[in-house]
Amino acid sequence: MTIVFQPKPSRPAPSNVVGPAAWLRQNLFKDIPNTLMTILGLYIAVTVVGWVLNWAVFNAVWDADNRRECLDMVGRSGACWPGVAKWLPNMIYGLYPKDQVWRINLGFLALIVWMIPLWMGGVKSKVAIGLSAVLLYPFLASYFFLGGSKGVVWSALIALGLSGFVWVWATAICERVTGLSVGEWIGRRFAGATEDVKQKRVRQIAALLLFLVCYGVVSQWSLPGVRTQLWGGLFLTLVISGIGITFSLPAGILLALGRRSNMPVISLLSTLFIELFRSVPLITILFMFNTMLPLFLPEGTSVNQLVRAIVAVCLFAAAYMAEVIRGGLQAIPKGQYEAAASLGLGYWQTTTQVIMPQALKIMIPTIVGNFIGLFKDTTLVSIIGLFDLMNMARAVGEDSDWLGLFIEPFFVVSLIYFVFCFAMSSYSIGLERKLSAGRDR
Repeated sequence: MTIVFQPKPSRPAPSNVVGPAAWLRQNLFKDIPNTLMTILGLYIAVTVVGWVLNWAVFNAVWDADNRRECLDMVGRSGACWPGVAKWLPNMIYGLYPKDQVWRINLGFLALIVWMIPLWMGGVKSKVAIGLSAVLLYPFLASYFFLGGSKGVVWSALIALGLSGFVWVWATAICERVTGLSVGEWIGRRFAGATEDVKQKRVRQIAALLLFLVCYGVVSQWSLPGVRTQLWGGLFLTLVISGIGITFSLPAGILLALGRRSNMPVISLLSTLFIELFRSVPLITILFMFNTMLPLFLPEGTSVNQLVRAIVAVCLFAAAYMAEVIRGGLQAIPKGQYEAAASLGLGYWQTTTQVIMPQALKIMIPTIVGNFIGLFKDTTLVSIIGLFDLMNMARAVGEDSDWLGLFIEPFFVVSLIYFVFCFAMSSYSIGLERKLSAGRDR
């Protein structure tokens, strides 16, 4: 008689180590000090949340014509939201013409739609799509936001941005359906699968035709011009911080590589740039570019105030980002360089394919922390007269009908900053977890 071994089924884990009760016991009530800290934290949280809810919701005034009516109803025990509601469009769009606000909405919607393929499965050209958003989207958005007359060069740049948008979605759809990029699919469809030279020529012709069609479309667009002096609110904050973030990462990479370079001149120039801008506060740099830069330009030359602020923010952010990237490069073991050299890789191949991906992955938390700091530092542009989100919130309390109403607008501004910063932080945590999955397994 053959006896077949049959293992007994696994017994369930003890009830005192699994479930919500076990988690509470382990993390919040493990011992007496832990329990006391939990009780104290709950008391503080309940007290603060209760006070905020009473002030912001239960005792708040939701309908009034001026701040005096709010004070007569609840005094200072409740928020006065009608003033914030009246000024909310200005806090979002600044003094941008109300009948042209749709252009701002369309511009940011185009960016969101442009980036959607980055989160789509089956799309292989995500790096190229991301680079196209960084390099080409600003041309398209610039006309949405500025408008006005278009010269030949600006029309060509706008058409290039529109071509990039069309290419992104054509590539995303083609790769999901056929597994080929749109260029490869067109080449094989019209030149055959084995004719490489003909495929390249067909792709070039298709790209040229796409550009010409987009140029014809752009030439028919006619939007009224909007001066940058009318830009403000959250819109201006996103423009300045977005350009600064986009510029700082590639510029910081180049500066970090330059500082570590074996060529003395490049290393010296990179070091001088980094140390100069890291040694001076951002507010000083803003003042210098706003007031002193025109003194060094030829007579009669005028530089837009917004452009001056953006250039100052970009250079300041690039210097700080360079040190972040340099820290990541120094964390890479020497063996990685030796392994790349043993494979016959040159300097740029080693840097782009072996060293830099590892360095950027290591420094993701610091890089995103730098982005968050830059996003909040853009509030300093209010010092030089730009009406960003913070300055618009301050303007609410200077309105004759809502004189002295400052707490409520700044409360809303703090929530807006929290939402954007928390979104960036959450995305960085998810990205870090995804990239570390193989290492931590």
